[in-house]
Order: sequence, then structure tokens, then C-alpha cells
Amino acid sequence: MKVFAAFLLAFLVAACGDDGPPQPQATEAAPAATEEAKTASTDKVMEVYKSPTCGCCGAWVDHMKDNGYQVVVHEQQNLQSIKEKAGILPGQGSCHTAFIGDYVIEGHVPASDVDRLLAERPDAKGLTVPGMPIGSPGMEMGDRKDAYDVLLFDEDGTQVFSHHPGN
Repeated sequence: MKVFAAFLLAFLVAACGDDGPPQPQATEAAPAATEEAKTASTDKVMEVYKSPTCGCCGAWVDHMKDNGYQVVVHEQQNLQSIKEKAGILPGQGSCHTAFIGDYVIEGHVPASDVDRLLAERPDAKGLTVPGMPIGSPGMEMGDRKDAYDVLLFDEDGTQVFSHHPGN
């Protein structure tokens, strides 16, 4: 079963990854922590950077919209520069990166956790769900749900922000 899960994860990551040779892209910097960005977090406006071929990223965007977020999507072939600017460390990444207010949201973070982050406003860079856990928003596969943690991160490391049990 673990071999199948590893194969499935590798397949999904490949499906959401780069598609072909790099295409010329307009350079877009990660949003700066401005007064406008701080106001945007109150308005639940988020910017998402994703590959144009990533279906699970689109499903996560739909999840956020269904939960009251206004989402501006930026499609790019290569997201590495966005992840580096956001401070995503190796092992913390996923297939899409979002910005809301002063925070980074990496991967398949549930809207309820983003709501809590914005309400509590901890001193951190943001939230991440490393990898692509089955059953997380955008990664639904029938009734299957794998357990996963949403991590609060900053330059000093990570800590568990919330735990989502599997079935």
C-alpha cells in the first residue's frame, strides 16, 4: 500500500509540475506587506500562483471561493522563484503558493485554517500543507482521507497549527 501511495503521490506531483520547456513569463514579484495587502486580508482577497496544467490547484481555488475568498490566479510554468520569495523551505512545499495580507499559504490548506490564521494573526510567515495529502481540499478522492497536519512556519521552523484526521 505504501508503494502505491508513493507512486500515486509521484504521479500527482508530476501532473501538477512543469509541462515542457520553460516559456517566457512576465516577472511577478510576491506581494509586499503593504497597507493594501493588510486590508486585503480583511476582505478575504488572495493571490494564487499555480501551474496552468494543475487540476488539483484549480480545485483548491474553487474550495477557497466556495468559502468566501476572492481569488486572483496567476498561472506560471515555474513556481520556484515564487516559493523562494515566500520563504518556503525544502520539504514544506506543495503545488501552489498563495498570498493573503502578510501571510503565505502553501498547498492544500483548508479555508477554515486560513480563517483562523487571519483571526488570530500569529507572528509567522504563513501556513503550509507539505505534499498533497489525499482528502485535503483539492485532493479529494472519493471517501478516502489521509491524516495530515497544517504547519505554521517562519524562518525558525514549523509547528503544528491544526491536525486533520484521516479515515
